[in-house]
Amino acid sequence: MTHRHRRLHRPFSVVICVYTEDRWEDILAAVDSVRHQSLPALEILVVVDHNPALLARLRREYGEFAARGEVRALANAGVRGLSAGRNTGIAAARGEIVAFLDDDAVAGRDWLRFFDESYDDPRVLAVGGRTLPAWASGRRPVWFPEEFDWVVGCTYRGLPAGKARVRNVLGGNASFRRSAFDAAGGFATGIGRDGDKRPLGCEETELCIRLARAVPDAVLLIDDRALIRHKVPAARERFGYFRTRAYAEGLSKALVARSVGAGKGLESERRYATRVLPAGVVRGLRDALRGRPGGLGRAGAIVVGVSAAAGGYVLGRYRARGDGATFSSGPIERTGHLGSPRGAVA
Repeated sequence: MTHRHRRLHRPFSVVICVYTEDRWEDILAAVDSVRHQSLPALEILVVVDHNPALLARLRREYGEFAARGEVRALANAGVRGLSAGRNTGIAAARGEIVAFLDDDAVAGRDWLRFFDESYDDPRVLAVGGRTLPAWASGRRPVWFPEEFDWVVGCTYRGLPAGKARVRNVLGGNASFRRSAFDAAGGFATGIGRDGDKRPLGCEETELCIRLARAVPDAVLLIDDRALIRHKVPAARERFGYFRTRAYAEGLSKALVARSVGAGKGLESERRYATRVLPAGVVRGLRDALRGRPGGLGRAGAIVVGVSAAAGGYVLGRYRARGDGATFSSGPIERTGHLGSPRGAVA
């Protein structure tokens, strides 16, 4: 008699942070994409950022699922902003792995399954995936360089392909062992987005650097099979948003550098700025000489983007020296408990 190897998949808690009813249909689509994963999630936690009307509406929408513990709508228990919302989800999570999905994105059917495979290695504490833009216009603007797809929350040219070690994962398509937060604390408040205000970011970068310091042998991976599609509204296809977001990224990098030091805080950015971006400019100019549409625009956008980010960084460093900026990152006190892996597969 033969016995095939049995492997139980890890229980995943998926956290989706939301803040506005304007994204109602997007939120429903995000939740639906997680509910139909090939590897079922233990639970979906929809964390609402200080919006009682949206919280009440979500609780009505998912009342029957909440009764079964499948979809729960929670109020952000901390200060306003994405970091505190994510920390609220982490505290409530019952799964061994906590995954994060943006509220305006949809996950591929095998998203969690590909994440799960990497955690067979006990050294792996975080796994990110690949995020593709879903342009509202139906196509990428011809002037928009792939090297700057991070502007719209997507995987950009310059990141390693396939499955590879990285310094940090991208927060809108990421997963962490629950033990990672026990070791390093949560996402730092004082960094990152606050609703529709200036589009700051980098809270996941700061967390991953802290995690690597807390657990020196930790492995952080990106696996581009773990695919999601991120909606890019028409307003974010405009050059004005591109410039503003690049400037805000510079401000964010200054905050990261203040928190964890410029060495690690800018390690990956130096390679990106000295290798990836110059190659992008050359590629754009070459396309322009060959008569291909948008080549000159892409080269110009890279130059403007670099300049805006550099300006934001310089100003951010100057302000940080004078305003006594502080960050809070945990530890996170658990409000949930580890549950059995609903939908475990042999």
